[in-house]
Amino acid sequence: MSRELNPEETAMIDAVHRFADEVLAPAAAGVDEEAVFVTRHLQPMADMGLFGINLPDQWGGVGLRPEVMFEVVALIAGACGSTASMLTAHFLATDAILIGGDEALRGRYLPGAAAGKSLGAFGLTEPLAGSNPADMMTRADRTADGYHLKGVKHFISNGGAADFIVVFAKTDMDAGHRGISAFVVDRDTPGFSSGPAERTMGLKGGHVFELSFDCAVPEQNRIGEEGSGFRTAMKTLDNGRIEVAAMCVGIAEAALDAACRWSKDRQVGGEAIATFQGLQWMLADMATDLQASRLLALGAAAKRGRGERFSQEAAMAKLHASEMAGRVTDAALQIHGGYGYSRDMPLERYARDVRIMRIYEGSSEIQRNIIARNLLAQYDD
Repeated sequence: MSRELNPEETAMIDAVHRFADEVLAPAAAGVDEEAVFVTRHLQPMADMGLFGINLPDQWGGVGLRPEVMFEVVALIAGACGSTASMLTAHFLATDAILIGGDEALRGRYLPGAAAGKSLGAFGLTEPLAGSNPADMMTRADRTADGYHLKGVKHFISNGGAADFIVVFAKTDMDAGHRGISAFVVDRDTPGFSSGPAERTMGLKGGHVFELSFDCAVPEQNRIGEEGSGFRTAMKTLDNGRIEVAAMCVGIAEAALDAACRWSKDRQVGGEAIATFQGLQWMLADMATDLQASRLLALGAAAKRGRGERFSQEAAMAKLHASEMAGRVTDAALQIHGGYGYSRDMPLERYARDVRIMRIYEGSSEIQRNIIARNLLAQYDD
């Protein structure tokens, strides 16, 4: 933390901690087993103001400092990764409107979204355009009243349940990323449809969908100027990468906590396995890896809070945390032995839930490209 928590921040952290322990964690295994969307958590989270923690009070939000928001997301993810996935996908949608939208568009969508009265989704990825958004084929053609949007988006979190979707489309098919614009599409728009929830390896209660668009969108639903969509998407994803890092840290912390408790209780040859040096070294490496991710992410969050550029720091935080979470959850499962492999314990769920973190919101390979590009740019003449 760049500074101490104030009383309001402390109260929020404490409330989320209780909610995570008393509500989210006990329900997480059932959510995963049944693969049901985390609808049951929407209203209590709305009552706590969690849907607006990324937004300023001007638009009905709580306006938490990014470092405090990091802690909130980590707590939620440590209890239920699916719930954190739903919440952070909503943040992507509202961040995009806040970053790129005009006052009128913000006024129409953000207060309701901050209050939890409407759920958002962020529609960037397509079947043939994931790591390179410039390859997208969804198009928005000018009409007398605005635009006609036509195309398909894939793997869109919240897409089948969202009340509004931020959709990126080409308004100029020949201009690459400079031809991308962004729009808000309401769920009840004629010509919009969503497929069934995808069957995923993890985060089974944070559903992703294929979305189809063949619909009219009014000009006032465009986010910013034509051609500004790519810039809005990249700024939004900078925010989102810190939140992915928070999810990774939260789940890894839960796995490390479970491993420490297990190692103190589990007896082999009359001794707790926590007395074995080899296992102690595993725990030490896990804790060090985890702390490094936390500090990288909090550094990026602090720069975000100061209004400084933080793309490089966000990429580093997301890369390190997503890779770290895979290592830590795997080691925690190993420490539990056969019990860790059992679905009666949460270790295998942690391992499945964190696997997507190395892929979405920019894969680890894309993060390395971003980091190297920014690094080498410092050596340009």
